[in-house]
Amino acid sequence: MNHHPILEGKRALVVGVANEHSIAWGCAKSFHALGADVVLTYLNDKALPHVEPLAAQLGAHLLPLDVRVPGQLEDLFAHLAGMGRLDILVHSIAFAPKADLQGGLLDCSLDGFLQAMDVSCHSFVRMAKLAAPLMTEGGSMFAMSYHGADKVVPNYNVMGPVKAALESSCRYLAYELGPRDIRVHAISPGPLKTRAASGLKDFDLLLSDAVARSPLGELVDIDDVGQVCAYLASNFARRLTGSTVYVDGGLNIIA
Repeated sequence: MNHHPILEGKRALVVGVANEHSIAWGCAKSFHALGADVVLTYLNDKALPHVEPLAAQLGAHLLPLDVRVPGQLEDLFAHLAGMGRLDILVHSIAFAPKADLQGGLLDCSLDGFLQAMDVSCHSFVRMAKLAAPLMTEGGSMFAMSYHGADKVVPNYNVMGPVKAALESSCRYLAYELGPRDIRVHAISPGPLKTRAASGLKDFDLLLSDAVARSPLGELVDIDDVGQVCAYLASNFARRLTGSTVYVDGGLNIIA
């Protein structure tokens, strides 16, 4: 068996690093540790000071991306095309207007629902379409979900249906991209203390509940998620696609 790093020579685009607590940062670190060349994106000028030092740690390229800004996604992939092929894509972004996220689904506005669906789900489809032509030697794509897609998690509200759509999108993309040797997975981590999670009501209860109820009895961290993605991006997982992979200490199996 070869002893070189299992992702050596591969290039990974990781979208969604906001700070050092981001799931996307766990992915970027794991890819880098296993030999991949990493490209990170940052949302806007406000986010840049938080992401720039992280990119520097990995010697990663850093490019702007707000999927709501027309043309920015296309510009990013034009830049990537100039760098050569792409092997790994991580989509770790989600958004819902605060009022729509914190109210129940019944009170979610059409505009809020569409914004949540656009940023959190359809942007992954758009990314996949642009990334696939660069994955000339096959590749893997990951989108971040949560158990609230599959079962009702109180206070998850509109993000439940949105993540359900994202998980289904991963399956259909896996089907459509399979002939090009591109594999697609939804990753469903247990509750994690990220900036995004802090927007959920009673999140601390979710964390303590996860520790109390999961078979392994401890919280997962961003490195756990990153290592699973690294494994799935490697040749060890070359026959796996279209799965929703739970990285949650087994919490999802508990009634």
